[in-house]
Amino acid sequence: MATMAQVTTQETAAPRSHGMGAEVRRHELAAFLRSRRERITPEEVGLPRGRRRRTPGLRREEVAQLSAVGVTWYTWLEQGRDIQVSVQVLDALARTLMLDATERAHLFQLAGAVDPTPALLCPSVTPALRAMLEQLEPYPASIQNSRYDILAHNRTLGLLLCDLEAVPPEDRNCILLSYTNDDWRNSIVHLEDTRRLMAARLRAVMAGHLTEPAWKMLLKRLREYPEFCEAWERHEVVAAHSKRKEFLNRLVGRVVVDQSELWLGPELGSRMVTYVPADEESRARLERLHEIALKRGTTRPAQGQRP
Repeated sequence: MATMAQVTTQETAAPRSHGMGAEVRRHELAAFLRSRRERITPEEVGLPRGRRRRTPGLRREEVAQLSAVGVTWYTWLEQGRDIQVSVQVLDALARTLMLDATERAHLFQLAGAVDPTPALLCPSVTPALRAMLEQLEPYPASIQNSRYDILAHNRTLGLLLCDLEAVPPEDRNCILLSYTNDDWRNSIVHLEDTRRLMAARLRAVMAGHLTEPAWKMLLKRLREYPEFCEAWERHEVVAAHSKRKEFLNRLVGRVVVDQSELWLGPELGSRMVTYVPADEESRARLERLHEIALKRGTTRPAQGQRP
């Protein structure tokens, strides 16, 4: 669950928008939040039900607490008042209320805000690129943007560091997973060096995206981890380059690969990341991993995220 400083009344009392259309949208937002709140049981979010509970689902104060926002502010939001709402707060509410991708998009649309997290569909990942990912199997391959979001991947990559299909699309970010996902973290042999290099590369690229919500949201989430903060405060910057990597896969063992990046346009944005085995033993293990993925019926390359 995202954490953030509680929003004060003074910070949110300023009018956000005017007009009949905006008022209708605010009331639609209020009704939507109430309906989503009422469908979640306390047990689903780790809260005791208690004997005197009459409210269906969660109480307003429970949603506010779980989202780290003020109770008064959240109450005003459910009352349809004309108050400001940040994308960070909307993101926290979406997570607390367990919204799926369609519901999340609806929430941001009603709030008149742009969702800073990647969407489920990425128009830049064309059917031809997805076919290329499949043709590269059994070699692991993915398409990523400069934020380390995984936009699409093939089946071998889907099992290389963790069961990627089990990770929500909005959390499929390489640097974030190195802190939040145990399997991903344990699969990286040189974890600390990898984290430090990714932080340095992220800082170098982020210079051109300092005011963009998606970048600020990612940085906010990463700052929750002291190890990242330590690496980030070094102010190191590095450029993209090919490198040798070692992974300790939970299914087939140690794999040594050479990573290459193929840029999909003139700008340093989306790129295809491939892992070619560095020795015959790694090649055999990747082939075995691909066979496991096929037997498991792993889906075709995941629907991507917007760059």
